[in-house]
Amino acid sequence: MSKASVTMKDMPKQDRPRERLLKYGPSHLSNQELLAILLGTGTKEESVAILAQRVLMHFEGLNLLRESTIEELTAIKGIGSVKGVLLLAAIEFGKRMHQFKPHERYVIRSPEDGADFVMEEMCSLNQEHFVCLFLNTKNQIIHRQTIFIGSLNASIVHPREVVRP
Repeated sequence: MSKASVTMKDMPKQDRPRERLLKYGPSHLSNQELLAILLGTGTKEESVAILAQRVLMHFEGLNLLRESTIEELTAIKGIGSVKGVLLLAAIEFGKRMHQFKPHERYVIRSPEDGADFVMEEMCSLNQEHFVCLFLNTKNQIIHRQTIFIGSLNASIVHPREVVRP
């Protein structure tokens, strides 16, 4: 029996990812099932569930998938440019939602507050980034700017680069 013989249509309706999402909500689905929903279809040789599993195995889970490129995605058999672009868009959308800050201005009362403000975005960066947070007189952030991107573990910045903006 080949892999293609088991498709989503062959699965009991209550076990299909879309139906499970509708019934139980997205938090009850595995990463593989969520990815299968995004991919939509598999190939002639394998179901979308198997394709989703192979993508996750290729990237060793979500962390490396989060940083994937279109070239890396389309190198996987069954992922063409359309599915690759869809995945990159979904990944970027997730990043933006995670980094979204409400319109009220964030107040900095301590160095820890400043670190908390930039940590979520910066924790996944591959190089050192020198970021300045500009505050108003109420210690509310009015602007955030990356001043310099350094090497893997160093960032050298002249004071005039900080004062200029």
